[in-house]
Amino acid sequence: MNIIILGAGQVGSTVATELAKEESNEITVIDINQDILSDLQDRLDLRTIRGNGSYPNMLEMAGADDADMLIALTNSDEINMIACQIASSIFHTPTKIARIRSPEYLRKPGLFSPESIPVDFMISPESLVTEYIHHLIEHPSALQVLDFAEGRVQLVAVKAYDNGPLVGHALRTMKQHVPGVDMRVAAIFREGQSVKPSADCVVEAGDEVFFLAARKHIPTVIAEMRKLDKPVKRVMLAGGGNIGGQLAAILERDYQVKVIEAFPARARQLSGDLDSAIVLLGDAANPDLLVEENIESMDVFCALTNDDEANILSSMLAKRLGAKKVMSLINRSAYVDLVESGLIDIAISPHQVTIGALLAHIRRGDVVAVHALRRGSAEAIEAIAHGDSSTSKVVGKRIEQIKLPAGTTIGAIVRGEEVIIAHHDTMIESEDHVILFLADKRKISDVEKLFQVGFTYF
Repeated sequence: MNIIILGAGQVGSTVATELAKEESNEITVIDINQDILSDLQDRLDLRTIRGNGSYPNMLEMAGADDADMLIALTNSDEINMIACQIASSIFHTPTKIARIRSPEYLRKPGLFSPESIPVDFMISPESLVTEYIHHLIEHPSALQVLDFAEGRVQLVAVKAYDNGPLVGHALRTMKQHVPGVDMRVAAIFREGQSVKPSADCVVEAGDEVFFLAARKHIPTVIAEMRKLDKPVKRVMLAGGGNIGGQLAAILERDYQVKVIEAFPARARQLSGDLDSAIVLLGDAANPDLLVEENIESMDVFCALTNDDEANILSSMLAKRLGAKKVMSLINRSAYVDLVESGLIDIAISPHQVTIGALLAHIRRGDVVAVHALRRGSAEAIEAIAHGDSSTSKVVGKRIEQIKLPAGTTIGAIVRGEEVIIAHHDTMIESEDHVILFLADKRKISDVEKLFQVGFTYF
């Protein structure tokens, strides 16, 4: 696929890195910062162009005449929208994706359409990260919570703890532990390495276990994997920017929320926009302020500023002062593994959250959801099976008959409103939503081919 990416910032660089790993993609990146472009070109097999991505001559130099897709990810909503307009009007680019941050654009119905601004798909990283954090607060015992089939199925990652009910037992005993609940362990990671989740696999303390289940069964299954944390009541957010403000507005309906914001004008705006949340003007890394605001009684402390170092320091301080669980927004991937091994419970990478939404529009076959896992080394995808037994490699076949790539498992199938946890004899029907886990994302092209429909298939 011939793809042009505008913007080589944190999001653009992450997207370019992920897409360049796949041999079938030809990537061109446009940015005004030559240093960032040079770094990308040194590391990856792609082409770079220095310039303004919304200029027609820049897009022409990038090969927009032959491009399959334009992904506009600059920090300017307006540049992203103009680039999509030019790509459509002049170059007739088939697919145009734009990063749109401002709620003023997002809430205007009909603004993005072929008749007005021709953006096929919008990506709002702030909204995606807000939803991701909200899920983690709803399930305080989980490391990751991801939605499939419009939320009817969830993939949850938990860490098995010492003396947990399942630790030391084979997966085949799972039904005895959670009778009446159908679920599937999709993957297990032990000391960073993937372990095949066979029936005889024994769960060990410290294992990172990914399981799929219907949304209503998630709390029951989490309780079986590890001791359930107490429900969250009090939340403190450090940073009231786009993410912090959106998250506070969602959380204040169900939780006691405090927001610490360092800029007076933004603090005043938040205090007017929010209903019950308390907005505090100050520095979240000030221990006196945290103690004064009863940090020891907080169930969750979440650092959401634009400064990685400030987020890390304030989270570590909050943990030392008694916060039960701390999360930190971290942009630099090199920091993520480093901090999670210390005092910070969960490091949130906005780029890994965003990449999944983008990949869902890039994957071949009818892929409707993609989630990056394990810092992007693994993926969970939701694909729709089309065709019949003569045109599809999966329709009309039992799971045991499908030649899945190594490290790939089918975890669940959603048929209409019904959630079917996959077993070896489960039959896939046309229009089923199939949820797969790939321990090795390099196998993604093989999975895509399985769900592509041919005129005839022998």
